[in-house]
Amino acid sequence: MTQLEAARKGIITEEMKLCADREGVTPEFVRSGIEEGTIVVVRNTDHRSIEPLAIGKGLRTKVNANIGTSKDHADLSLELEKVRISVAAGADTIMDLSTGGDIRSIRKAVIRESPLPVGTVPIYQAALRMLDAKKAISQMSADDLFDVIEENGEDGVDFITVHCGVTRGSVRAIEEQGRLLGIVSRGGSITANWMACNDRENPLYEEFDRLLEIAARYDMVLSLGDGLRPGCLADATDRGQVQELILLGELARRARAKDVQVMIEGPGHVPLKDIRANIQMQKALCNGAPFYVLGPLPTDIAPGYDHITSAIGGAIAGAAGADFLCYVTPSEHLRLPTLDDVREGIIAAKIAAHIADIAKGLPGAVERDSRMAACRKTFDWQGQIDASIDPDKTRRLLEKSESAKEEGCTMCGEFCAIRLGKKEAVK
Repeated sequence: MTQLEAARKGIITEEMKLCADREGVTPEFVRSGIEEGTIVVVRNTDHRSIEPLAIGKGLRTKVNANIGTSKDHADLSLELEKVRISVAAGADTIMDLSTGGDIRSIRKAVIRESPLPVGTVPIYQAALRMLDAKKAISQMSADDLFDVIEENGEDGVDFITVHCGVTRGSVRAIEEQGRLLGIVSRGGSITANWMACNDRENPLYEEFDRLLEIAARYDMVLSLGDGLRPGCLADATDRGQVQELILLGELARRARAKDVQVMIEGPGHVPLKDIRANIQMQKALCNGAPFYVLGPLPTDIAPGYDHITSAIGGAIAGAAGADFLCYVTPSEHLRLPTLDDVREGIIAAKIAAHIADIAKGLPGAVERDSRMAACRKTFDWQGQIDASIDPDKTRRLLEKSESAKEEGCTMCGEFCAIRLGKKEAVK
């Protein structure tokens, strides 16, 4: 049975119990959320070396870290080090987005190394196989794509991004309205190009039931990808994006009818004033399915700082109901992320997720902030380090004031406001 099938039968699985314990909710809360489609439990039935992860309504906002090779940088050892850094920095999941080297071998190595659920985008591997065979990507068949998806399931991949809503109709909506930047999703662009070259419909849409059969076999969560997401503010919430989202809502309903768990991927670049409306629209059109957002980024002009940009957008999206944040690194739009980029991206996304959890009123979220305040009041430096979202950096930057006998840092020293505010006279 898939987790959704069990939930529908009123069965509380061991996975549901483990997730409930980690989230501080009851197993019944998790079970009913899975049944309603507002929660997914992520773990491939053949991937038993990890703990299951619950994502969705009423749970802690989760953070994903993207890793993966490119043709220019296909160093497996570097990617495995990114896995270790992602785990240490507190990511909840890892996505292997490799497009260079032996993708299946890389994926298997990542799965072996990661104690976290692993996601992929299978169309990357299917496209690369065409190129390796000296063929055009447009020569890829539906069988080629579904064979790779099956392979991902066999290897233990826990969730896959599939661009089922990139159809001839949704692409036509973009073409008729016009876009400044066009299609910026790799998977979306590959799919749109394939349809144009073959004068055929997207096989992931046309043969959606075939996809569901594979997903159910491994209880792989389908992350219905936003292949037509806006890549700049000027293209946000246009007809193509909305048309795709309407299709994803319909496909999510069909998936749940076949006991397949689903989450929905959300937009990239969105003006600040439109973020909340985008979340509300997704929740309405997709019957409350968990929402997985890239950022969103509320400005286009911050290359080198897009981890900050996305943290701003992510906090607002999370507070509005987004359940899962995909990190963005400082090197977004510029290069393959370095180890430092990965770490900074995760920390920025975790800050956004925590801010969102406070806004959602999740138990235990604001209490952590209160612990930090109490430690600051008593100059409990170790307590402040322990309560911080990045203890290593907090410890590294801390400078206690000698002039204030360590009752204050070197910024204010003996003029520390908290020190001066003590009832006893400061001499």
